[in-house]
Amino acid sequence: MCHNEVRTRYAPSPTGFVHIGNLRSALYEYLVAKANKGKFILRIEDTDQKRYVEGAVNVIYETLKIVGIKHDEGPDIGGDYGPYMQSERKDIYLPYAKKLIENKKAYYCFCSEKRLEDLRLEAEEKKIQFKYDRHCLNLSADEIQKRLDAKEPFVIRQLMPDKGTTTYNDAVYGDITFDNDVLEDQILIKSDGFPTYNFANVIDDHLMKISHVVRGSEYITSTPKYVRLYEAFGWEPPIFVHLPLVVKQGGGKISKRSGDAYFSDLIDAGYLPEAIVNFIVLLGWSSGTEQEFFTLSELEKIFDIKGISKSPSTYDTDKLRWMNGEYIRKKTLEEFTEIASSWIDKAFVNKLDKMKICSMIQKRVEVLNEIPDMISFLQNPVPIDVLLYDNKKSKCTIQEAKKILPIIKNKILDMDIFDHDTIYEMFTCTAEELGVKNGLVMWPVRIALSGMLVTPGGAVEIADILGKQETLKRINGAITQLENENAKV
Repeated sequence: MCHNEVRTRYAPSPTGFVHIGNLRSALYEYLVAKANKGKFILRIEDTDQKRYVEGAVNVIYETLKIVGIKHDEGPDIGGDYGPYMQSERKDIYLPYAKKLIENKKAYYCFCSEKRLEDLRLEAEEKKIQFKYDRHCLNLSADEIQKRLDAKEPFVIRQLMPDKGTTTYNDAVYGDITFDNDVLEDQILIKSDGFPTYNFANVIDDHLMKISHVVRGSEYITSTPKYVRLYEAFGWEPPIFVHLPLVVKQGGGKISKRSGDAYFSDLIDAGYLPEAIVNFIVLLGWSSGTEQEFFTLSELEKIFDIKGISKSPSTYDTDKLRWMNGEYIRKKTLEEFTEIASSWIDKAFVNKLDKMKICSMIQKRVEVLNEIPDMISFLQNPVPIDVLLYDNKKSKCTIQEAKKILPIIKNKILDMDIFDHDTIYEMFTCTAEELGVKNGLVMWPVRIALSGMLVTPGGAVEIADILGKQETLKRINGAITQLENENAKV
């Protein structure tokens, strides 16, 4: 099979948000083109007006931009094979269907909806697969002309072979063969004059010189219809590349109804675009090496169809979280502060130093939406349960806390400079004076400042972020509470 230039296309329908499976197809299509120094085309398939959603075309542009995919031709930038909006191409298709009628490869069908519905019900009762009975196949030329002149509604159907087999080669699954008797005489032009999805797809792919059609494996069974159309026109079919299914952790295909299936949902939850891209590319593709982290520009150089798997891939949310956390840790503190900033604002800690907060939490955040809860204690002190002071690991007890906190309070009062280094020095010197480990001094202070057993940072970072006055205020509160607990201890 000879295709001079590798040309792939992403042809979404503007029906709303971009689904993860759909985005994976776009990524693979893009990478197949780029790895072979080819062209990646964006075509919008908007002929199904009933499903069209206002603003959805912009969502497609925006998604590709966020992901880092640049198309070489498309509705917004033009190209040699436009228009790239299917609705603007609607006059192209009927002449092709009529050419097939001339060559006895297609025919007019005037059957009413009612007649077709009766046939369907009959097939259901007999428990056999419905197939159009070719009622209109042998109408005479005069009869057809009479009906056309009378403006009777019609569709144009392709005449399919009903014996033998159709075989096509798939770049992932190899040769795939279907019995022709399962192929129905598919509709090419609907009664409203619009082409069907399958027909428009084939005509557009041929006219746009598409060399590789990359899509989900759910299309494997409809591909013989495409192959038959190429053959009917005497055109060379493209190379078909079917991608393995993406399944949920418990099995079952990921669906648009499950909350994690849209790209925009992941972005809104605080996943980084580059982590999502990396994760999605690995859903069904392997580089053949141990490497797990890839930038888009690395993938553009090394992506190979041979690395696509035949078996389904699991949409593992734990792996996505882990991968996202790794990407967060690779950021510089400045970069992380920039992407975390709006999430910090949600915790209303507006007077505190964002960079210090980010320095404390960067090692612990996996997904950005964890940030507000993780740092809310900085704004709203948590009521302290004195039992938190009892800790076997640091050997701290309530009694130790009652002794240490007043000492720390007095030391802080004496400090002129209150920053990370001076706070750390004060804690370690106090531990040395008392002849105890650093942890025994820092544990009760951390509990006093946060009211929590697990915090995103230690006593030093928290005190530095809160500042001298707030730190003293919280330690004072803890001392008072411990004194009030005297009777209970």
